[in-house]
Amino acid sequence: MSIVGKQLNSLPSNNISVTVDNEKALCTITPDDVLRLNKISEDYLCSPSANIYEIDFTRFKIRDLESGAVLFEIAKPPSEQCIADANLEKLLSATEDLTIEETADPNAGRYVRYQFTPAFLNLITVGATVEFTVGSRPVNNFRMIERHFFRDRLLKTFDFEFGYCIPYSKNSCEHIYEFPNLPPDLVAEMISNPFETRSDSFYFVDNRLVMHNKADYAYDGGVNV
Repeated sequence: MSIVGKQLNSLPSNNISVTVDNEKALCTITPDDVLRLNKISEDYLCSPSANIYEIDFTRFKIRDLESGAVLFEIAKPPSEQCIADANLEKLLSATEDLTIEETADPNAGRYVRYQFTPAFLNLITVGATVEFTVGSRPVNNFRMIERHFFRDRLLKTFDFEFGYCIPYSKNSCEHIYEFPNLPPDLVAEMISNPFETRSDSFYFVDNRLVMHNKADYAYDGGVNV
């Protein structure tokens, strides 16, 4: 059975409810705060403006470490990865002509839906390769905490370090996900209830939240209803 996944359309976001240090545009939420959460967050815990380091993820790939099979891969087109300064003024000028209804959701791209086949839940170890760029500021102690829930049940917390990134650099790393051994009845529920498996991905620089992404998952790909 194929276990290759696909990304579905991004979802609209909920309203943002956060406390932000306006002077530094940084959220005050720490790793300890998110590790204490006992369910998926209802809202984004930081605004897009908290990403003062201009961290931009440009490529993402998931592979099964046992077989080497690529399960999912997505990359930004080169034209989206780098916008010339000469075009930036034109873009800003163009937004002045947009109505409120036409203005893009500031949280677009922060919530993604994935669909896999049931065989994905049988995997043991998966490698996730991510490529990203950073802006003019050095990035110290870059860390991601990713928490996966089925409904209000915590499945697993992943905690990865990216380390230090120099300004204007393009970076790549692979993190190893060791999946939990789930009981058969829970696996059956996850397959029968698509998109009730969800995750929060929290990104920190120097222990302050700078990015928060959300995703939900279905494991019923190829299943006849």
